[in-house]
Amino acid sequence: MTPVPFWNNGYFWLAVALFLYGFIVYALWRAGKVGRDKPLSLLGPLLMVKTLRGRQLIERVARFRRGWNLFGDVGIVLAFAGMISMFALLVYGALRASSIPASQAPSPASALSIPGLNPLLPLGYGLLALVVGVVLHELSHGVLARANGIRVKSLGVLFLVIPLGAFVEQDEEDMTAATRRRRDRVAAAGVMSNFVLAVIFFLVLSAVVTTSVHPKASGVGIAAVFPGSGAANATLAAGDIVVSFNGSATPNASALVAGLAHARPGQTVTVGWYSQATQGLTSAPVTLGAATAYLSSERGNRTAEGQAFLGISEYPLPPQVLSGVLGNPFTSDLQGISLRGGFPSGLTGSLLFLALPGTQMLPLDGTVGQFYSVSGPLAVVGAPGVFVVVNALYWLVWINFLLGIFNALPAVPLDGSFLFRDIVGGTLKRARPKMAQGRVDALVGGLSVLISFTVLLLILWEFLGPYL
Repeated sequence: MTPVPFWNNGYFWLAVALFLYGFIVYALWRAGKVGRDKPLSLLGPLLMVKTLRGRQLIERVARFRRGWNLFGDVGIVLAFAGMISMFALLVYGALRASSIPASQAPSPASALSIPGLNPLLPLGYGLLALVVGVVLHELSHGVLARANGIRVKSLGVLFLVIPLGAFVEQDEEDMTAATRRRRDRVAAAGVMSNFVLAVIFFLVLSAVVTTSVHPKASGVGIAAVFPGSGAANATLAAGDIVVSFNGSATPNASALVAGLAHARPGQTVTVGWYSQATQGLTSAPVTLGAATAYLSSERGNRTAEGQAFLGISEYPLPPQVLSGVLGNPFTSDLQGISLRGGFPSGLTGSLLFLALPGTQMLPLDGTVGQFYSVSGPLAVVGAPGVFVVVNALYWLVWINFLLGIFNALPAVPLDGSFLFRDIVGGTLKRARPKMAQGRVDALVGGLSVLISFTVLLLILWEFLGPYL
């Protein structure tokens, strides 16, 4: 095997970029340009670039105090619900991690919703969604701060080689002097804004998919065809959709696997499929081969040696299920597809919506895009343009939802940690009204640190558990 030159290795250029970034930050610090009260300051390894621009915009938007305060109050409730849900999910994931084989352990990169590092996130769409989500998340903190009489000192951008986020710096004295409810409105504003954005983008996505994106046929989408197999000899190809096997409909991979289980190697069967070559339904006799080591993409089980083999690998979701989940995950027909745990169909559809990146069927382009035709009001845009819109909207929903629910966690420095401190502090004061404020602050601070480390350990255990 020819060794790959080091300059073709992405990690090499990442190391170079980090070195140059560190050198530039160090040079700025030595020149006296970086400091707590200066336009440039450090937050750990992150460079904070502060500006006063944007404060007037926040002032104008925050004039509608009554509406924004209602926004903040609802946000407190949703952020608390997200905090409980996300913490419970982390506990479930940690408990389940010990029973997962090491070969199936998630990679650390998959835990980071950072385009370019997480292999499931496309760089372009991911960056667009991340920038929109983070900027509006931070601006909402500023708007709620001003709506509650708390001054905004500065706005800015966080850099680590590239822009990674934005921030709005509130006046610490005003935050400390504000009532608990006003502080909590400000803390919950970012979570609430991400949830609202996710709902808005989802409604637009649903409208686009349900009115304009339609599967060409219902069946099993072909991801690849094995050379020399019966399917290849019958001219089936990637992008085609298998609709029947030996006279029986194949609405999903389970139906196709069941049909193959009742066949034998060497048997000739009739296979019906939607052909991208002819843009229509067709059928032909196919002589089945013998599968000695065929891995079903849906079942994940190695079939018995010598079982009949059609010669295709299929996508985990049928085309009609993918478009149904994108358009309306709550009521779409899942064609018998279920998740472990026996969830109701509406919840299963919602979980599938969030899990779509793991199916490798998004972005909607290439082979997967061939499964669909575009008609209706957006037909004038053309399929490529509509697919770009669908992809962008999906990632805007996905990133905003994840940003919201992750920031609700009760771990420093996330928004949920401020809510957690105020909730625990308020509960202690009501339960022990004579307790000194210093004692309350000490207990709340200690518990907050403990919970933060617990959250970190739960996250780490999901990656370490399978190896222990």
